[in-house]
Amino acid sequence: MDKLVIRGGTPLAGELTVSGAKNSVLPILAAALLAAAPVRIHNVPRLRDVTTMIALLRNLGADVAGEDTTVEVTQSGVSRFRAPYELVKTMRASFLLMGPLLARFGRAEVSLPGGCAIGPRPVDQHLKGFEALGAQVELEDGYVKARAPRGLRGCRIVLDVPTVGGTENLLMAATLARGTTRIENAAREPEIVDLATCLAAMGARIHGHGTPVIEIEGIPALRGCQHRVMPDRVEAGTYLIAAAATRGNVRLLNGQPSSLRAVLEKLADAGAAIETEPARIALDMHGERPKAVDIETAPYPGFPTDMQAQFLAMNTVARGTSRVVETIFENRFMHLNELSRLGADARLEGKRTAVVRGVARLRGAPVMATDLRASFGLVVGALVARGATAIDRIYHIDRGYEGIERKLAALGADVRRVSGDRATP
Repeated sequence: MDKLVIRGGTPLAGELTVSGAKNSVLPILAAALLAAAPVRIHNVPRLRDVTTMIALLRNLGADVAGEDTTVEVTQSGVSRFRAPYELVKTMRASFLLMGPLLARFGRAEVSLPGGCAIGPRPVDQHLKGFEALGAQVELEDGYVKARAPRGLRGCRIVLDVPTVGGTENLLMAATLARGTTRIENAAREPEIVDLATCLAAMGARIHGHGTPVIEIEGIPALRGCQHRVMPDRVEAGTYLIAAAATRGNVRLLNGQPSSLRAVLEKLADAGAAIETEPARIALDMHGERPKAVDIETAPYPGFPTDMQAQFLAMNTVARGTSRVVETIFENRFMHLNELSRLGADARLEGKRTAVVRGVARLRGAPVMATDLRASFGLVVGALVARGATAIDRIYHIDRGYEGIERKLAALGADVRRVSGDRATP
């Protein structure tokens, strides 16, 4: 099992290009099943989760061809409608196959999803919506089995919570339903807008994406299209936070500042000088230690839960004391104990709040990643720590960050990947 070994203490400085968004490309790959002709997707990041989704599509019988950052999905060979546990268990986004399969082929069997162990993330809102659309849904032997032999029909769906995956799954299913579907209390994340933009390029009739109410006028069939995936706002925010923690300065190309307003505001509060253009973000700490900043996660456009761990890690070396409140997932502070191994002064108050007292410097130590975003929180800690830090179980990082050691090295970090059986200094 690979590890990252990082020798900290060097401010990040330089320029890098933001990859395509993981949380956008996964539903878009699933949505390709809806079309009657090939779908060509550009700006696809090379990530373990993308590889898993491609394997799932091929397992169903789709032809998936790729070159560099472009993937083309041809659906004419799809003849299987079961997404097996062996593939689904590693990635929660696999469940997004349910909506397209059900809408296009009238049947789907998808194993209950896996992914990061960051607390309960039930699929009840997905299933409630599928049933409202006219599907017959049952749970059997760990699989969700859905049937709609006469097709889906448009309806009104009111989500109990603005679930991102639920909104995406029901949005995709509704594109081929008879009549009009209205999704209320829909999630508003930019990745949902990107998915809707791709569906519209296929001919789908969608209004209100990016707002709490989405209306979809179903049509009999969708066509093939080309679509360019939006930049990964989580990756962009992560590198900005890492630069702020190390007192550095970075320039991000292919960024999208409009999708990062909450994060950029908090970084400015921490003392960062930030300049933005439509596709560029620059951050400069002018060599100063960041200020401690309170954050509370919330659905978009609030502060994203996927950047909580990274910001908390920055707060461990900030001037002052901060409170970090996690409102989305109840088990997303598993990185706290590992940061403490690096010398961080952080403690939990109940299950949802961490109190962080900033210290001048962390120290290197062996640590273990527990989930995707927490793993980069440990990277941030390692970058500001004195000496070497070995981060184990970095397969979590590979699920969501493309070329992490290459990109960090381009910003001046002392980082290398080593196999798990090699000794680390």
